[in-house]
Amino acid sequence: MTPEALAALHAAAFAGTLRPWSAAEFASLLGQPGTLLESDPAGFALGRVAGPEAELLTLAVHPAARRRGLARRLVGAFEARAAAAGAEECLLEVALDNAAACALYDRLGYREAGRRPDYYPSAAGPRVDALLLRKQLFTARPKNR
Repeated sequence: MTPEALAALHAAAFAGTLRPWSAAEFASLLGQPGTLLESDPAGFALGRVAGPEAELLTLAVHPAARRRGLARRLVGAFEARAAAAGAEECLLEVALDNAAACALYDRLGYREAGRRPDYYPSAAGPRVDALLLRKQLFTARPKNR
């Protein structure tokens, strides 16, 4: 997907909630080492790998394509590529009031590792906490002696 297509899909997925990312922001991320993109015409998972950690930066699915398993497949593909690149765990953050995303990440095995109070702006009023979630991607093998 082009940075322009990613920006358009991100804007549709987060309409009315978060500030959508621009094509320039996507282009910058895609040019960085360790960046991983799993995409489908209706959605994408974008993140990066640095050493033993992967970070899922954003997951976007067009509203018309939701509730069909696409987000689960995109995250699974991202995790597999991150593990193949050496990541042992995956981190992400999600707005506490994003019930659908929180439920998805819970079903995928992500667990709360912390919070960032008042992190996300909210159109409905007060700022919203960010949940920091973590998932073990694989268990490192013991070193041979």
